[in-house]
Amino acid sequence: MEESSDTNKADHLEDQTDFLVLQRNQELLGDRAKDCDIPVNIEKTGLEDIGQYTLSYVLFRRFSPDFFQGCNVEETQVHSLQLYPLFTSNQSVSLEEPACMFCFFSLPNTGYLYSLKGGVELLSTYQYPEKVLEAVLTDFLLHVITKSALQCFTVRCAAVAARIEDPYIDTTMKACPPSSLEVCALRMQLFIGLRSVCVYGRHVILLSAADTETQEETERTTQRRGLSRKWTISSPKETSTVGHGWNLYVIDTVNPLTLYQEMVEYSQRYAETNLQAQSLRHLLSEAHLLLRASLLQTSGQQQNIVGDPATSLQTEVDRTIRERDSSTDRHSRTGGGTQTELGSQKDCHLALPYYRMSGLSVTEIIARNRPIPKSTPSYGPGFLFYLKHYLIEETEQSLSQEGADEVIDIFSQSEPSELVSMCASPSMVNISPARTLRILQRLQDTAGVSVPLTITMATMMLLLDDLPQYTQLMERHAEMLLVYGFIVEPRLLLHGGGGGQHTHIRPTVLTRQLAKSQPGLLVAAIVALHENNKVQLEHADHIFKIHSCSHYGALYPWLTVLSPAHTISCQHQEALYKLQSLLCGPSLSVGSVMPLLERLSEETLWGFSLHLLCATRRGQYDRSIEKLLDRCPQAIIAYANHQLQDKHMVLWWQKLLPELCNRTRAAPDNSILLAALKETLVVVAMETSPTEFLELIPDDGTASYFLPHLLTCTQRHLLV
Repeated sequence: MEESSDTNKADHLEDQTDFLVLQRNQELLGDRAKDCDIPVNIEKTGLEDIGQYTLSYVLFRRFSPDFFQGCNVEETQVHSLQLYPLFTSNQSVSLEEPACMFCFFSLPNTGYLYSLKGGVELLSTYQYPEKVLEAVLTDFLLHVITKSALQCFTVRCAAVAARIEDPYIDTTMKACPPSSLEVCALRMQLFIGLRSVCVYGRHVILLSAADTETQEETERTTQRRGLSRKWTISSPKETSTVGHGWNLYVIDTVNPLTLYQEMVEYSQRYAETNLQAQSLRHLLSEAHLLLRASLLQTSGQQQNIVGDPATSLQTEVDRTIRERDSSTDRHSRTGGGTQTELGSQKDCHLALPYYRMSGLSVTEIIARNRPIPKSTPSYGPGFLFYLKHYLIEETEQSLSQEGADEVIDIFSQSEPSELVSMCASPSMVNISPARTLRILQRLQDTAGVSVPLTITMATMMLLLDDLPQYTQLMERHAEMLLVYGFIVEPRLLLHGGGGGQHTHIRPTVLTRQLAKSQPGLLVAAIVALHENNKVQLEHADHIFKIHSCSHYGALYPWLTVLSPAHTISCQHQEALYKLQSLLCGPSLSVGSVMPLLERLSEETLWGFSLHLLCATRRGQYDRSIEKLLDRCPQAIIAYANHQLQDKHMVLWWQKLLPELCNRTRAAPDNSILLAALKETLVVVAMETSPTEFLELIPDDGTASYFLPHLLTCTQRHLLV
């Protein structure tokens, strides 16, 4: 019985030798990685500093070959491993820990990129088209080598770092392609016999060995229909006695901005062939991430990217986007009845950062997105998304009447429900009220009556000075419903409330009308806006104070030069400042103080300042310039900088320049006049064309004095 038992055991052990037990694939992340049952100890060498080291498991991954799928053991061997830190532009590499930490490792057929900081996460999986010998990761690209080629793939490090540096980057205002975006291959260069690769700075270093004998490599595995019961082990290949021809290549990595340009050009070819919009979106998102990666670089790395240490990377990126801003339109435009770009509502927000970085004005962007003549008017969702956000923002820039009317046309054709919000934008103050009112009335006929729409139509009536129709519209709803309408769209009452406590609040024309005709409604509306966090208490208080009108205004800058404090007593000085401030204010007319001025002599400098202030308010600029040059030439530039602007700018060269030339010729040693002439020439050279400037040069033999300013004028004109 015992012999039989021993025999069975021996047979069982012999059968077990016919099988190979393989552990299954496994991935353990973060703290779970310590359950891998592989002990790791820190070995003391005696060379460590006095600091104490701690051991943390962050990632464990086991690969098992799948022989049913034709995968052998060699394909599960890791050949490349990197722990890769990434510092951003606001960090010091020597003093701070990296913003991000990545782990990359590669097998012959697959590569894996993990993010380690803030939780371990698998970012990207690389499926290589052929067997890879080595791989090395950089900020911009993953470089891999096969036996015959160097290939480049995109990486997602910049997308992760951008979100760490700016937590709000995933909002619609700072849209950024996701870090989960599928990777793609970008470039391939052919070589013979590649063996090794490494990256240093902006250089890729390749080592190749070309065998002198041309001999095909035979496969070690044989094809089987089923599993063999015995595992065969190949004997090592004998080393050839014949040497190799070794070659070393040093290749400059592609400038990311250049690569961005190439991707944009490729996207244009995509659009022309009407290929899938998904492929185009992917390509443009890859280009976007290249720009993000460029802007995230530290100062030392920036020199390697741009090439010239004196060149600003931000300037390079801005210039590149301006040159290639046609890619922006691919995010917005539709064509041929099919969307050829970021046309879906899901992806249209990605157009916003491109438009912001392009440097184009909103008027230029609108012009670029106008429909083709004689075609059905249609606008891409990316463009509409950008335009809505531009008009929602509190900006000091306003569109012209033509531009504002075009915006109304765009939304009346594309998104009529947004018309009220667009009309309330501070950028639309120059809107044509009669034309807009007709469009709003059509909206009311189709969509029905709403309180915000009624208030908007009443505002248009107010702009047309049609008070009876304004009153009729405002009486359509009860006051409480009107208050609710203001809560829905606060910009019907206030502009400038979205920029924080110190933002300058501006009441609308409707607010000023309510202050006169319905102050109770205005108070109720402002209080409701405050209670609903639509306006801050300081802003509400400020509004109730722009209607307690102050008669005093800020003193004009040139008045301080004309009224030195030591020339009069403190009591008279205070009275002078009050009178000057009244004349600089919004309510006191010049005619009302003329009887007083007739009794004041111009002999004193402070009396002269009051007469000059009144003459300026009456538009007598020519006479004021002459008097000021006679009495106080040191104040002339301050006067001109403040008063000779906009439609009066021509007086710089039509009046001030000739006066200074004549007076300087008569008194060539007068340093005050010479300084004023020099400042005037600087302004004239900036505001006139070279031809106009030539006509201003006097013919008294002093042309050489004007030549440097003529050169400046010419250079500016050429740049423009």
